[in-house]
Amino acid sequence: MERPAWAPPGIDISVPSVSRIYDYYLGGSHNFEVDRQAARRAMEFMPGLPKIMQANRAFMRRAVRHAVGEGITQFLDIGSGIPTFGNVHEVAQAASPEAHVVYVDHDPVAVAHSQAVLAGDERSGVVAGDLRKPQEILAAPEVARLLDFDRPVALLLVAVLHFLEDADDPYAAVAELRDALAPGSLLIVTHASYEGIPLTEEVAGGTVGVYREIRNPLVMRSGEQIRGFFDGFELLEPGLVSMPDWRPDGHGAEGDAEARAEDPYAFSGFGGVGRKA
Repeated sequence: MERPAWAPPGIDISVPSVSRIYDYYLGGSHNFEVDRQAARRAMEFMPGLPKIMQANRAFMRRAVRHAVGEGITQFLDIGSGIPTFGNVHEVAQAASPEAHVVYVDHDPVAVAHSQAVLAGDERSGVVAGDLRKPQEILAAPEVARLLDFDRPVALLLVAVLHFLEDADDPYAAVAELRDALAPGSLLIVTHASYEGIPLTEEVAGGTVGVYREIRNPLVMRSGEQIRGFFDGFELLEPGLVSMPDWRPDGHGAEGDAEARAEDPYAFSGFGGVGRKA
């Protein structure tokens, strides 16, 4: 198997990675054949997966612009994946030249590619870290260099919590991060769920099975369970909703019936933003 020039030395390119599969769904080029095979298998059950990922990215961009509108210029994006067009630092810095962004991921390809993309950008950085170990993230030198936790921070946990099993205690990890944030900070979350998917749970479960096979279990949680991650935060209007329904851009209401008919997969799962009191 040929190793691409951009692949960091020492990584096993025969094992699929969640962030590289996600990159493939979004039309990126930083993925291996093993990632593409897993993605195509998952899409056999849920052909709309790329639409869900696009809705996820669009939600993230709207939430980042909203955060800047609230005066927040610090962003901590955990589980950030492989940078693609319209990433957090691009959106935030376009809205405010003062924006500082730290990306965190445990995939070496995501970290290496982020470092390459951010070369020369003094206001953005990347940390190799895992959401399961929040204290290590908070203690990272790059986090200390770029973020001031005495001021509000927007914490992004976008399409990452559903890769933490209950045994990993994701609620405790989010609570530790919450406790480090200043009042007025925002929590930006998207999460997979069987709710909203235009398929039976049995068929959609085939996709979940593919992720289990590649040893990256995808944990589908209910809206009520996902709301639990916002403990200690006040959910901003319109609450925890399907991603296109969260403050859609003015041109063409994304959440209207026509949009649903055209793109039912985009309305799978949930997105929400909460403010720490």
